[in-house]
Amino acid sequence: MVIYVNIIIYLVSLFINPSTLHLSMNPLLFLSPSDTSLFLLGATGTLPIDQFGRWWTLITASYLHGGILHLLFNMLALYQLGPFVLLEYGNYRFFAIYTLSGIGGFFLSYLARIPFTIGASASICGLIGAILYFGKSRGGLYGESIYRQALGWVVGLVLFGLMLPGINNWAHGGGLVTGIAASFLLGYEEKKRENTLHRIIAWSCFLITAILIGWNLTTTGIFLLFLK
Repeated sequence: MVIYVNIIIYLVSLFINPSTLHLSMNPLLFLSPSDTSLFLLGATGTLPIDQFGRWWTLITASYLHGGILHLLFNMLALYQLGPFVLLEYGNYRFFAIYTLSGIGGFFLSYLARIPFTIGASASICGLIGAILYFGKSRGGLYGESIYRQALGWVVGLVLFGLMLPGINNWAHGGGLVTGIAASFLLGYEEKKRENTLHRIIAWSCFLITAILIGWNLTTTGIFLLFLK
């Protein structure tokens, strides 16, 4: 579901302002939506928050991407990491950790004065944090193996962030730490079965996210109609 929503919103971002699409031979810029499209759909940072009071973008920015490769890398990571978190934490805790990690990552990014930022990577780093916590907490051969694999992801993220320009390392770090903290507070299946509190938190995250995405899509449509 999360992957499908990301893909749909990316396609919407392309069609909002198609005349400004980047068709550069640079693969990092290929099929990049305009900044205007991203702003209307909920990009976050000091620009949207400080100048326009758009605090809700701490949630919606996790569903926006700046190009086809940006989307592809993040969705492949989610496709690889998501099933393990779903298995060990359950559906409700998975979505709660994913959402809260995005908020935590982008909030740290905001405190670091990043002006304009998007992407699912903060939330995905939260899933890595959940896997790190699970492996270290569980222990044993299985837990240590999982922990080492998750550490490998962290090292890869750090190297990736240092080598490529435009990577929001603050959001990555904030998402990772939030994921660890959320996992500690919510627990995982072997220690604590999913309960009513987990369901309330997850449904709250889902409903707030759905309302905000719907609000952004609606206001964007009204804005475009007004321009016409």
